[in-house]
Amino acid sequence: MLEIKNLVVNIEDKRILNGLSLTVNDGEVAAIMGPNGSGKSTLSYVIAGKEDYEVLDGEILLDGENILEMEADARAAAGIFLAFQYPLEIPGVGTMTFLKAAMNAQRKTRGEEELTTPDFMRQVFAAADKLEINREMLKRALNVGFSGGEKKRMEILQMALLSPRFCVLDETDSGLDIDALRIVSEGVNALRAKDRSFLVITHYQRLLNHIVPDTVHVMAQGRVVKSGGKELALELEASGYAEYRASEAA
Repeated sequence: MLEIKNLVVNIEDKRILNGLSLTVNDGEVAAIMGPNGSGKSTLSYVIAGKEDYEVLDGEILLDGENILEMEADARAAAGIFLAFQYPLEIPGVGTMTFLKAAMNAQRKTRGEEELTTPDFMRQVFAAADKLEINREMLKRALNVGFSGGEKKRMEILQMALLSPRFCVLDETDSGLDIDALRIVSEGVNALRAKDRSFLVITHYQRLLNHIVPDTVHVMAQGRVVKSGGKELALELEASGYAEYRASEAA
């Protein structure tokens, strides 16, 4: 589904990704782990189309099409979704208004009619109930005054409603307590499907106890330096990232 070839990326003249290559197959959950500063979040932003990153070389292919030639909104319409590590608060923008605008924007690109208000409400309430998001949260401005766990649940709600094909989770477990981690993970697992893939970025094994990956990749020095099955995450939990930090220092 997604193939990254020799991706080289700078930001403010600093090399962050250094010839990174990665393939994620249809229906696969791929985990990315690695020490701080290895380029994990940069990778997520470049996939989603965030500005300010200078792509010097390489390709990111979604079903064979190079998405680097698309604007961020076109990537979203093509099925790319990014759940942020630190979701932004947007004062003045109602949560329901935002959700309806996002859903209808995608429907428009697909040549579909806009959702009626009753259909929209039914979809939102059904998805929100599964994520234990109460109706009062839906009446507030987007993420304003939300706890860390509530913001992450709102990200997964957006993902559930937009039904993307390729989902990038950038340290979704950051700042979550045990209960919030369980709820968010259950929401992600409910969306796993043979035609939907995930790239799960995390520092810690604990998230991968809930969202069990098919493959695990280690990033260091801006590229993938080791890949394996889910047992690789257990090895990293036991040994840490010392050998990868040492290789970066060398």
